[in-house]
Amino acid sequence: MIENFDFTKDIILENDAVLLRPLETFDFENLLKFSLNEPEIWTYSFVHAAGEDSLKRYIELALEGRNNKTNYPFIVYDKIKKRYAGCTRFHMIDLPNQSLHIGYTWYGKDFQGTGLNKNCKLLLLSFAFEKMGIARVEFRADNKNQKSIAAMKSIGCTVEGVLRKESLSPSGYRRDSVILSILREEWEESVKQELINKINNKNTV
Repeated sequence: MIENFDFTKDIILENDAVLLRPLETFDFENLLKFSLNEPEIWTYSFVHAAGEDSLKRYIELALEGRNNKTNYPFIVYDKIKKRYAGCTRFHMIDLPNQSLHIGYTWYGKDFQGTGLNKNCKLLLLSFAFEKMGIARVEFRADNKNQKSIAAMKSIGCTVEGVLRKESLSPSGYRRDSVILSILREEWEESVKQELINKINNKNTV
């Protein structure tokens, strides 16, 4: 279970709608179009990937985190549209305390509101709770980013509170961070099935 999680192993998560595979250096080419054409994707992000240099650094930091056993980054491939859609990752992985965060998630505009995010979260949460033995998954968002907060609530997250002026954003203001989470017992009792039902009902909120 959790003691044997191997950061060097290439983890592939997929269903009929989406495929998640480990992010690699060569994925610069797969993500460059977003970096050049949709810089607003990272308006509320701490680590920007808008522009070639920023995207290279984004990938470098993600891979460094995997090497340091604190992050496990994925690139997202939309199997319906047959195109790369964005990125997500496990981060702040704390195996002794059976906890991790899911974050650094972004998708191109064509993939937002399509149900892709719910499919990604179903795969990630299933792996975290059922394969890794994680007990608590945390999510964070800028308190200004109501779209992201609504998406997290829609997959079954519980809002725990707000950390006021928790950290300094790249644009220079101190961010209030909303903390959300899902516990393993919540996942097993209701959240997983409710998420599956939303996916099957084509709920794209």
